[in-house]
Amino acid sequence: MSEAEMLYVDCDKHGRGVAAVVCRHLCRSRAAPLGFIENSDEPGDYQAWCNACEAMFEKEGEMTEAFVRFNDFALVCESCYDEIRQHHADGSTTDTPGQL
Repeated sequence: MSEAEMLYVDCDKHGRGVAAVVCRHLCRSRAAPLGFIENSDEPGDYQAWCNACEAMFEKEGEMTEAFVRFNDFALVCESCYDEIRQHHADGSTTDTPGQL
């Protein structure tokens, strides 16, 4: 993703940063790791969801309305995305992600 194509957000915790998309499950759960499935190989295109969303996506076969409701996408900054990945991918504890 080119610099001109990047979307930026203002995070109350980290300030202005590159936007990332995650499922709400990853934002809400600070307890047990839920898994972290990244959905883009393109640099600067940050997209991820949890194991439950991956299972729902596989069951639905595509991004259906039911999947979108289940996933309930959230927009976070790149720094929050990194914290969420750290917690849910390997179980390490991080702070609560900021709000936009």
